[in-house]
Amino acid sequence: MIRNLNRILTLSAFGGVLFVSGAFFGKQAQMEKITVPMVQSAQQLLGLNFKPAQLDTALAELTDLRKSYGRLREAKLDNSVPPALMFNPLPVGFKFEKESKTFKASDAGKVSLPANQEELAFYTVRELAELVRTKKISSVELTRFFLARLKKYDTKLHCVTSLTEELALQQAQQADAEIKAGKYKGLLHGIPYGVKDLLSTKGYKTTWGSVPYKDQVIDEDATVVQKLREAGAVLVAKTTLGELAMGDVWYGGKTRTPWDLNRGSSGSSAGSASAVAAGLLPFAIGTETLGSIVSPSTACGTTGLRPTYGRVSRHGAMALSWSMDKIGPIARSVEDCAIVFNAIYGPDGKDQSVYETPFNYSPSINVKKLRIGYLKSDFDRDYGFKTQDQATLEALRKAGHELIPMELPKLPVNDLVMTISVEGAAAFEQITLNGKVDQMVNQDRNAWPNTFRSARFIPAVEYLQAQRVRYQLIQEMDKLMQKVDVYVSPSLGGSNLVVTNLTGHPCVVIPNGFTNQNRPTTITFIGKLFGEAELLAFVKAYQDKTDFHKKHPSIAL
Repeated sequence: MIRNLNRILTLSAFGGVLFVSGAFFGKQAQMEKITVPMVQSAQQLLGLNFKPAQLDTALAELTDLRKSYGRLREAKLDNSVPPALMFNPLPVGFKFEKESKTFKASDAGKVSLPANQEELAFYTVRELAELVRTKKISSVELTRFFLARLKKYDTKLHCVTSLTEELALQQAQQADAEIKAGKYKGLLHGIPYGVKDLLSTKGYKTTWGSVPYKDQVIDEDATVVQKLREAGAVLVAKTTLGELAMGDVWYGGKTRTPWDLNRGSSGSSAGSASAVAAGLLPFAIGTETLGSIVSPSTACGTTGLRPTYGRVSRHGAMALSWSMDKIGPIARSVEDCAIVFNAIYGPDGKDQSVYETPFNYSPSINVKKLRIGYLKSDFDRDYGFKTQDQATLEALRKAGHELIPMELPKLPVNDLVMTISVEGAAAFEQITLNGKVDQMVNQDRNAWPNTFRSARFIPAVEYLQAQRVRYQLIQEMDKLMQKVDVYVSPSLGGSNLVVTNLTGHPCVVIPNGFTNQNRPTTITFIGKLFGEAELLAFVKAYQDKTDFHKKHPSIAL
């Protein structure tokens, strides 16, 4: 029985290789002749039912294919090499906005230094920018302040992989000199920030939160890091992520939410959300493939923006799923996210999936004219945040918005999650085949090592069929979004998180209350493709009428 199972698993003609205790038996499999009984066993695994005569005809082709797999595996493919096929999130007939307008932020008003300096920890980017611009505080002072908080609280939160202190002080000194010389670059000039440690930074480790890569140095700045540097922002820390962008457990431990040190901060942008929530950073960069901005923002009570797929260059970012990875900011307020997004969006000539289209954000956008929908059946079900979410819906109605009930397309969207498994297995083929995945911290059935191995048995045909269903989903979502400009969804549960990550729609997640255990809750708003300007303006208008984003965990006070 064991021998027969080994033969099934060694059939690389169906994408399979055998792993026992981390050993790779691919070369052994290539020495064994492919037979009809072997293929019969393999097709049972894949739910196929070809006749013996048909399988016998295929043996020569399968043998040649297996040889091809071996030759292809010898090609050097770093994680940074994308596939030639690129995901297109645009529905048929989609038209981009053409007119580009000047970015506008709200008037900061008069901003003063607090009597208690520690209160600076929870100032927004907009407020800190006004202090720096008016020279009430220097970038160096602000940078030293946040570095000190990171050092103090990281021992409890485990939210930092590397402090970039030397670089930060150099950048802060440069910012101060430029501002003194009258060369003010804008609202991020001199503002400290952190970046999720799957984005490369010149001169510092980029660990991807994973044991096999914990000493890795990629000696270049990711495009997002480069754009923030050009905007004058000051990089002070690399923040933790769950290992290879899953969860909140990494090689250094478990990142905690500052609201409850017994609980993880969720993932995978675990450190970015935790540090911002605790007042250790004014903002941080996160990424999302299937909830990695929304989920930690919920656990930590932060505001997060997951932009449209194709808005922000991923050059220099670890690839998990080329057709689903997205980069966005985590901050204290919606407008802070708009300010950061304004600095990082747009093509760089390197990531070919990024589109050239304007971001015309302004807080003066007339949000009363926007059509607002809500996922009725998702809000009607029983779930943990229902009380807080119903209060949000009622507040929107009282603000004069007619909420249009809507339902998401009825397609097998959960089955399309195989997209991440297949693309992730390709991105991390090397450590899967050489057994280094065995070094990863999490080894249970839901962890990456098992997913990467299992994905070897997903046929290419089934993956492509899934992408065809995904195409149908994109068209159906476009029909739905013709009826609304923004819609509201529970942050977790239901199918919204899966659907919109597959279609590439932008979302903003904001705090909207607290549980009886004093843990933050959030609610999610979804906008049209490339409609971040209207989406952010609408959510800002709602957030300005609340104070949930102004609440802070006691650990950091």
